[in-house]
Amino acid sequence: MPKARRQTRSRSSSRSRSNSTPVTSPADKSSKSPARGKSPGRSKSPAKSKSPGRSKSPGRSKSPARSKSPSRNKSPARAKSPSRTKSPAIDKSPVRSKSPRRSKSPARSIPKKQKPKTEPTPPTRVSSRIASLSSFQVEEKKLQEAKVILKSVIQTKEFEEQKKVKDEKAEEEAKKDEKVEDEKKIRKTSQKEFGGTIGVVFFMIALPAMVFTLIQMCHKNACNIWTVPKIPKNWKYYLDPKAAAIVVGWFFVQAFLAIIPFGKIVDGQPLVDGTRLRYRCNGFRAFVFTLLLFAIGVYMQVPFTMVYDKLFSLMVASTIFSIVLSIIFYIKSRRAPALALAPGGNTGSILYDFFMGHELNPRLGPLDFKLFFDLRMSLLTWLVINLCFVLKANQDKDGCPPALIAVTIFQGLYVADALWFEEAFLTTMDILHDGFGFMSTFGNLVFVPFLYSMQGLYLVRHRVALPYYILAVITFLKVVGYVIFRGSNSQKNEFRRDPFKPSMAHLDSIPTISGRRLLVSGWWKLCRKPNYLGDIIMAVSWSLTCGFGSAVPYFYPIFVTLFLIHRERRDAANCQRKHGISWERYCNAVKYRIFPYIY
Repeated sequence: MPKARRQTRSRSSSRSRSNSTPVTSPADKSSKSPARGKSPGRSKSPAKSKSPGRSKSPGRSKSPARSKSPSRNKSPARAKSPSRTKSPAIDKSPVRSKSPRRSKSPARSIPKKQKPKTEPTPPTRVSSRIASLSSFQVEEKKLQEAKVILKSVIQTKEFEEQKKVKDEKAEEEAKKDEKVEDEKKIRKTSQKEFGGTIGVVFFMIALPAMVFTLIQMCHKNACNIWTVPKIPKNWKYYLDPKAAAIVVGWFFVQAFLAIIPFGKIVDGQPLVDGTRLRYRCNGFRAFVFTLLLFAIGVYMQVPFTMVYDKLFSLMVASTIFSIVLSIIFYIKSRRAPALALAPGGNTGSILYDFFMGHELNPRLGPLDFKLFFDLRMSLLTWLVINLCFVLKANQDKDGCPPALIAVTIFQGLYVADALWFEEAFLTTMDILHDGFGFMSTFGNLVFVPFLYSMQGLYLVRHRVALPYYILAVITFLKVVGYVIFRGSNSQKNEFRRDPFKPSMAHLDSIPTISGRRLLVSGWWKLCRKPNYLGDIIMAVSWSLTCGFGSAVPYFYPIFVTLFLIHRERRDAANCQRKHGISWERYCNAVKYRIFPYIY
């Protein structure tokens, strides 16, 4: 029994030691420390040598219970340890040799199942670092590949956007070209006026000849249609440098007055493309400034009567200047865009377009030539010529006749009215439809100023003494004509600007498909062109100041009447094409064209 107790104690002590030591397998110890299998370090351990249980008890080598220890049976390393095989106590122990449990130990037959996890050895750590490094390189390579792909995608999108923009621009240009071609077709003049090409050639010859004949027909000795005009044989009458200098200098003075930054800026009527041109309306200021210059010149004794003396030479110089300008404007119009061409002068015939005007509104910087010629060069030149006739008549011993003073005042008020209401001219047919060609340049430089002043020229060369009561009747007729002229024009201009204005609410109108309204009440209920009626009445009053001694002064009202009748016909044809059935309703509502109950 004492022996069995000692064996039990030894087993419990060995179990306590095995529990107190770190749990490491023998395989780990053998792999980490090679000296454990070869050196009897266990017997040399100080802790074991001092232990009394192990040194003094001989039963340790003979104890059969050691073979049943689970730790020893399961450890293959302890079975192979040389220190234990060589121990005499273990070899000679009969219990060990005869123990059947050692041969049937499952730990020896299945050692792999008892093998615990081993910590990674240094080569394994290096390989893991290499693996992690290679994975980082792979990720970096993938990132670079992704950047390349992203860059290529961005470049592709940019290229596609650029291509899209180019395609859109090309498409817009193609549409613009198509639009221009369509506009060319739409704005192509289909109907020719004045007898077509043959007719305009005739007028280009006949109009200058008419002005020259009438001026030369009215001389001091006689002034009638049967008088043979005197044709100057001296070339100085035709090529007078002083006359040319006066014409060109007068042109630049008025052009300067037109572009100085004084006066309000007004928007014109909408054009075909929807845009509006801007005009500087300072015509009345130019009128006042011109009168001041003339008064200063009279005070400084400038020889303005030279205009009367060189009237034929000035007329020739103005004609040549108008022809040169017409050629320049036609060459300029050939380079103008399709939308800038005049609807009445785009036939393709050089002669016809040259006469009617190929471009609608030619400009040079801020200077609009059509407005400048139609109002400044024509009307102000006409006014100055009349004033020069007054100065010439005042040099005679009898002084200036009252009839000449009256007609000069009448025509001066007409010019002042036109320049005061300059912006109203922007709604006329001249601005909206007619081009700027030979008809405009010659008409405003020669025909209007020299032919419209025929009454003054007649009264200078042939004195007419009219009673004051006749002059009073003529003045009354002039006032009536002016009231009709100005009242109808003002009503039309105000209605065109805003037909829904409160002051226009009492006026009746007819709507049209173009968006405009046709006025059928007020002055415009009397006839379709009441302003033309007032213009003709004023023209008659001017000629009445010359009496009935000659038919030459009455050429102006006759010409104005025929011209306005033809103009009304042209305007009616344009309105018929533009308004269609609305124009027919308007014609039924307003039956008379110019003269109420007559025409």
